[in-house]
Amino acid sequence: MAGPRIIPLTEFIAALRTVDRERLWNVLTEEYFAGELVPGSRWVPLDRIGREVAARSLDRTGTIIVYCSGTACPNSKDAGAKLAALGFTDVLVFEGGLEAWLADGRGVEVLRTVSAA
Repeated sequence: MAGPRIIPLTEFIAALRTVDRERLWNVLTEEYFAGELVPGSRWVPLDRIGREVAARSLDRTGTIIVYCSGTACPNSKDAGAKLAALGFTDVLVFEGGLEAWLADGRGVEVLRTVSAA
């Protein structure tokens, strides 16, 4: 079984065209989540990944992408490892996260009310 793969911004942008909202997760924990999401993604905090997977019937062979605030944040790598341990075989980690997304001049979706998956 292959482990999670770290992807750069260019690959993340390309993957957005094929991955649906159910499989694109901001994994910041509640303590650090400020309501900002890459458009089309969902908020699934790192500490709720196990419950989210149990609650949904996600195909474990399909691509799933996780991201957090940026390279200094360990959540995306931790989430990728957790998903791989849960049997997901195509896990992509966008390590640059919101930091790289915003630095590239891209906008975010802002949640008016913050509630995790």
